[in-house]
Amino acid sequence: MQSDVIYLDYAATTPVDPAVVRAMTTCMGPDGDFGNSGSATHVFGRRAAVRVDEARAQVAALLSAQPDEIIFTSGATESNNLAVLGIARSNGDRGRHIVTSRTEHKAVLDPCKRLEKEGFSVTYLTPDRSGRIDPEAVQAAVRPDTILVSIMFANNEIGVIQDVGGIGAICRKRGITFHTDAAQAVGKIPIDVSTLPVDILSFTGHKLYGPKGAGALYVNHSARPRLHAVTFGGGQERGLRPGTLATHQVVGLGEACALARELLPAEAPRLGAFRDRLWAGIAGLGGVHLNGEGASRLPAVLNVSFEGVEGESLVMGLAELAISTGSACNSASAEPSYVLRALGRDTQLAQSSLRFSLGRFTSEADVDTAIAAVNREVRRLRSLSPASTEVPSGGDGALHGEGGGPGQDTWIRFHLTVAGDVVKDARFQAYGCPHTLAVAAWMAKALPGRRREALQPGTPAEWAAEHGVPVEKLGRLLVIEDAVQACVRRWPERA
Repeated sequence: MQSDVIYLDYAATTPVDPAVVRAMTTCMGPDGDFGNSGSATHVFGRRAAVRVDEARAQVAALLSAQPDEIIFTSGATESNNLAVLGIARSNGDRGRHIVTSRTEHKAVLDPCKRLEKEGFSVTYLTPDRSGRIDPEAVQAAVRPDTILVSIMFANNEIGVIQDVGGIGAICRKRGITFHTDAAQAVGKIPIDVSTLPVDILSFTGHKLYGPKGAGALYVNHSARPRLHAVTFGGGQERGLRPGTLATHQVVGLGEACALARELLPAEAPRLGAFRDRLWAGIAGLGGVHLNGEGASRLPAVLNVSFEGVEGESLVMGLAELAISTGSACNSASAEPSYVLRALGRDTQLAQSSLRFSLGRFTSEADVDTAIAAVNREVRRLRSLSPASTEVPSGGDGALHGEGGGPGQDTWIRFHLTVAGDVVKDARFQAYGCPHTLAVAAWMAKALPGRRREALQPGTPAEWAAEHGVPVEKLGRLLVIEDAVQACVRRWPERA
C-alpha cells in the first residue's frame, strides 16, 4: 500500500483486492454483465443471473455450505438484523426469550434492545476475563421459552474466538435456533458449516477484501422455515431479502470469498506470526495488558491496554499508524469500550486500549515500524504524566499546583518558579486527551511574568474557543483551572 501512513486497521475495513476490482468492473459497463438478474426474458438478465449464481457458489464454498443456503444482503448489519428480528418475530408464538452476550456487536445488541420493547426477554451473558462465553453459561441461561441464541464467532475488538461448536451443540439439543455474527471470522479462520452446529451465520464483504455494501447470510436448510423476512417488496433471495441484486457487488463478494479460500492456509499463520512479533515488541514496556489473553484469538488482531497513558493522546501521537481505539463502529463516542469494560478493565485501561489489526498487505517492516512508534509514544506520554517520578527540568523545588488525580480522565500539575509575587518559570505534567495537553502546554508558556493576583489568563471557556476545544471537553479544562488555582492557594506558603 502506497502511503506515508501504515494501515493497521483491517478489522474496521479492508481495501478491495485488485482481483476483486477487476471482477466487479466486468459487471458495470455497457459491454459488461450489468443486467438485472431477475429479468430472465432477455440475454442481459440471464447473463447477470449466471454471474450471481457463480458468486453464490463461491461464497458457499468458503463456508462448506450449499449455494441455496446463501442469502445476499448489503452487509453484516443487515444480515444480523434479519437473523435476530426474523427469527424472534416469526417464532414469538413458541417463546419470547433470547440469549446473547454483552460483548456482541451493536448490530446484534440494538436489534435485541428493539425486541425488548416489543415484549421479548433478553439475557445478556457476561464473558470471563479473557472474553470467552462458556457454553455452560449458555446452558444455564436457556429456558423452555428460549427461541434464539446469538453469540458472535470472533469479537471485533479483541479477536477472541468463541466455542461456537460447544454453544451450537447445546442449542441443537434443545431445538433452539443458533445464530452467529461471523463478520470478523469469515475468510480469516477455517469455517465449515457442514460440521458446525450453526443454523444462521452473518458476514460482510468489506472485512475480507471485497466491496462495501455486499454481505451474506448463511441459513441452513433446517432453519429456513423458522426465519421470516423483515423487509418486503419483491420476493428476491427466496423471499427473505427483497430488492434488485447489485450484480457487480455480489460478483465482488464472490471473488473475495474465492481468494480468501485460496490464500487462507498460508495467510493465517503469516499474520499470526506478525501479531506475536508485535506483542513481543511492545510487551517489554511494562504495564501493558493483552486483552483476550488466554483465549483463542484471531491471528491478525492484537488489542492491548497501556497503564499510565490516555488513549486518545496515544493514537494522536502515532501519526504514522492507522489504528483503532477499540471498535471503529463506536469510535465517535468518548465512552470507554463496552467490550473491555465487560472484561473487567477499569475505565482508564479501557480508554487506553489500541486495536492493531493486520492484513493481506501488511509487511514485517510495517510491524517493526509500529513497534518503534508505540514504544516511543508510550514512553513520551508516561514521562509527561504527573504519575511519573521524573520531575520536569526546572521544576524541582518549585511551587506545585495540581488538579484531578490518579484514576481520573484528566490530571494536571504545574511547577512554578516564583520570585516575590511574579512567576519566573512554569513547567507542567499532564495526563489527558490531546486538547487537554495542548492547553496545559500553552498555559505553561503563558504563566511566566504573571503576578499571583492575576495568575490565571482568562477562563476555561475562552481557552476552549482559542484552542478549538470541543464543548464536551470543557470540563477537562476546568481541571487545568483547578491546578492554576491550587498554585495561587499554595503561594503564601512560600512567601
